[in-house]
Amino acid sequence: MNTFNKITEKASNYNDLEQMDTMSLLSNMNAEDRKVADAVAEVIPNITKLVDGLAERFDKGGRLFYIGAGTSGRLGILDASEILPTYGMPHDRVIGLIAGGDVAIRRSVENAEDDREQAWKDLEAHDIGVLDTVVGIAASGTTPYVLGGIEQARAKGLLTAGITNNPGSPLDALSEIGIAMNVGPEFVTGSTRMKSGTSQKLALNMISTALMIKIGRVKGNKMVNMQLSNQKLVDRGARFIVDELGVPYDEAKELLDTHGSVKEAIANFKG
Repeated sequence: MNTFNKITEKASNYNDLEQMDTMSLLSNMNAEDRKVADAVAEVIPNITKLVDGLAERFDKGGRLFYIGAGTSGRLGILDASEILPTYGMPHDRVIGLIAGGDVAIRRSVENAEDDREQAWKDLEAHDIGVLDTVVGIAASGTTPYVLGGIEQARAKGLLTAGITNNPGSPLDALSEIGIAMNVGPEFVTGSTRMKSGTSQKLALNMISTALMIKIGRVKGNKMVNMQLSNQKLVDRGARFIVDELGVPYDEAKELLDTHGSVKEAIANFKG
């Protein structure tokens, strides 16, 4: 039986939502959302520990795994899926796993999150090793799928972190690094896809972006390793080269076409 204070299940600070007009609904949601960034700011010291430990392992060939269920799992998959196009990293360096498998990305899979053994099985399918880092994501901090994966990973010497919205939860206790963001009760009681999910998205953005910067995938403030998968990104890349080298746009575009990335175009520029 959980004895900690489960903030994510507390009653909303607002009542009679169905009687509010649209402007009031939206304004009150926005007022609650403004609390999220402050809650994330409070856990920056622990996010720092995670990023520094993760970067050290990543440089040695380690990988980053996110594990979660429902909204939390989907957010982990979203963050992982954006690393290849944004930073040009191979798709198997940052990996998101969700209870119930890929089908659960679009629809709920009954009872999948209640299997405490499955996350480690999912991780083992990727030949998980001691250089890898596992980040469990669960607003409640009680999801068995996540708890089991973190428990096994930590027991085997991997770096583990738990992103939750309930300080003092089992996930907070099991993880080597606890990242517990107290965003308060949800606008709709228990609807953790709202403030809790927003705080998780912010934390994940910070973790993966800081990691990519620390391992050299950004130059100055530019995404110099991004995939050039559409005209918008080709144009962005060419403008980055113009800014960096001071060459005309057409020459920058030619350099980009020749070398395939902003980073390589800049590195191979002869002047």
